[in-house]
Amino acid sequence: MYRFLLTPRWWGINVFVLLAIPFCIFMGSWQLGRFEDRVQDHRAADEAASAAKTDPARPLAGMLPVTTQTSGKQTVATGRYDKQLLVPDRELDGRQGFYVLTLLRVDGGKALPVVRGWLPGDADPAKAPAAPGGEVTVTGALQASESPGSDGVSTAGGLPSGQTAAISAASLVNLLPYTPYDAWITLDKADAGMKAVPPAAPQNTSLDLKAFQNLGYTGEWFVFAGFVVFMWFRLLRREVEFARDAELGLFPDAGPEEHGATGSASAPGTGDGETEDDRDRYGDPDEAGAETTPSTTA
Repeated sequence: MYRFLLTPRWWGINVFVLLAIPFCIFMGSWQLGRFEDRVQDHRAADEAASAAKTDPARPLAGMLPVTTQTSGKQTVATGRYDKQLLVPDRELDGRQGFYVLTLLRVDGGKALPVVRGWLPGDADPAKAPAAPGGEVTVTGALQASESPGSDGVSTAGGLPSGQTAAISAASLVNLLPYTPYDAWITLDKADAGMKAVPPAAPQNTSLDLKAFQNLGYTGEWFVFAGFVVFMWFRLLRREVEFARDAELGLFPDAGPEEHGATGSASAPGTGDGETEDDRDRYGDPDEAGAETTPSTTA
């Protein structure tokens, strides 16, 4: 009854099933691992942020380059404030405003972008307070360069002079006559009536929509694996039922000729059980009666 499993058609079905199930399980496990990694990174970032509040500030040179371990840590730098820029379309406490970004020239000629605070409303140079003069020492949370389109960073182009959409070395290098660090800091205490900008979590460490997409993809791949198994058993049961019906000679959709049935079907125009051979052998009684009946006409 199960000999049909050796046919080329079923060989193809079985090979597909044997390849599809492990593939679906592998992809589901991989997506689950991605979700677990994001959860672990989120926990590590929270722990690092909590520790950063109590850890002493360390010199800038020992904190670079910025990693998930150093992002958000307190750092200290000494230098002189130079060029000031505005970063528009930044939200804080549910209100729209802008960052006041000032470049701090440190030893070696490079510049460290420093977010001195946040102000509400449209970006206006007249609203931004001037930076302190002379040599200053600043302390703040170290942050990695921003990427346009991520974490609320604007992708708008054609900004007025003196503004930048993203705080990144790639964006600032075109606006400055000197080289900026591939990092920036946000002051713990904002200057001159501005609000301090809280440090952001490192990229890809928050439980955002992408993390839950990984969890959703995990369920989809496991459902696909179960669907493949279900369809294989359904096809198998259908084939077994068809083979059983074939052995019993049950073909409800086929005619007698297809079944190979034989019978004594009467030829058209003959009596019950009478065949054409009988008529040839004994003659047609109707024709015989017609010959023996005398004519009544003159």
